[in-house]
Amino acid sequence: MKKKLMSAVLAMSLVGSLLAGCGSSASTDSAANTDTATTTEKAEEAAPAETTAAEAAEEATDAEPVTLKWAIWDKETTAYWDALAEAYQAANPNVTIEMVDLGSTDYMTVLATELSGDGSDFDVVTIKDVPGYATLVQKNAILPLDDYIAADGVDLDMYAGATDQVTVDGSLYELPFRNDFWVLFYNKDLFDAAGVAYPTNDMTFDEYDALARELTDTTFGSQVYGSHYHTWRSTVQLLAVLDGQHSVLDGEYEFMKPYYEMVLNQEADGVCRKYTDLKTEGLHYSAAFSGGDVAMMNMGSWFISTMMTNLQSGEYDSSLCGNWGIVKYPHADGVEAGSTLGTITGLSVTTACDTPDAAWEFVKWVSGENGAAVMAKTGNFPAVMNSEVQDLIAGLEGFPTDAESKEALNVSNLYLELPYDANCAEINSVLDTYHGSIMSGEMSIDDGIAAMNTEVQAIINK
Repeated sequence: MKKKLMSAVLAMSLVGSLLAGCGSSASTDSAANTDTATTTEKAEEAAPAETTAAEAAEEATDAEPVTLKWAIWDKETTAYWDALAEAYQAANPNVTIEMVDLGSTDYMTVLATELSGDGSDFDVVTIKDVPGYATLVQKNAILPLDDYIAADGVDLDMYAGATDQVTVDGSLYELPFRNDFWVLFYNKDLFDAAGVAYPTNDMTFDEYDALARELTDTTFGSQVYGSHYHTWRSTVQLLAVLDGQHSVLDGEYEFMKPYYEMVLNQEADGVCRKYTDLKTEGLHYSAAFSGGDVAMMNMGSWFISTMMTNLQSGEYDSSLCGNWGIVKYPHADGVEAGSTLGTITGLSVTTACDTPDAAWEFVKWVSGENGAAVMAKTGNFPAVMNSEVQDLIAGLEGFPTDAESKEALNVSNLYLELPYDANCAEINSVLDTYHGSIMSGEMSIDDGIAAMNTEVQAIINK
């Protein structure tokens, strides 16, 4: 669970409207290079080397019709669901993909309920988060994919270690098709006004702290905050796991203390807004950064799409935040630049599925290079990355044009915010609670960390 994702594993959720018309072209382009045989068919009748594309298409057309029911969320506002289904059906005319939108609110809870008992008719399900994944594994609701992976020779190295962190007792129950990761956003106009050089893609936390302080102006009525931290625990606690030696599942959390000290000292000195004020006011991180008085903010790559879309629509005032960029996350001394945090979205085959071979073929396709091409064409970063996808994102209208921002898309080490553990949901809840207690001043850093240690160890040892 502490294994790192080596190489450039990137992810971001960008609104499909940024690439008008790309959804339809994705279906056409990706249909030409698709393997249509099921696992059983491959074992029984390998296609000869000289098989032509036309023959392969005819074989797919003649295959037994199958319908796969696929659990997703937010179908109407997420471009890649339809694009993936349409591209796969175009390449596999015998397959019908039936999507069922369970909504994004409590998606994994609703899904777990749907898969309980013998009444489920889902074949493929989308995995939104690790706690939900853990629940489905424990309920025996999804199949281990190891035999399929071995039979088809799927190279898990293309996921750059992501699958290592969601392997359960040596078995893998999902394949990722999308990633999200954290970067540092900054307002170039504020740096220019202060006559300070922009942040770089290789900063230690000490350098970042000094830079934030240099940008800060506490003058009433013209305040500039050098940094900003949303109220999530991830904006503070996860800074501590970038060394690859620790994770939020450890049960001993003294390693988080320097980062709490840095952020709380910044609060005390007016470098960032106070946690208690953010809670009271309900100020969203997007409103904070778009307001034009925040110089730097650590946030996930999903905010890139928000910036581009809202600046283009006029919802954000371009005079306040239109001149922006991104750089790689700061890092501790001795940690490789480009180390960051991430989450994955994956696909699984249900134990209730009557056609698991066909369901596996769909999961493999979406999570492989064909699906990656479709994701890229809808403006999203897939789990399988290449330079063409990076160039596409960097070339989108509204993406910062400076070289540093494009370079920030190259990640060296990516660690899951929450690796797999049978108790990860309970541990996550404890860490959330005491993060709030520390940041609000209800508990000292030492007392809060001691409480985390006690309660998480109790969960681990029960």
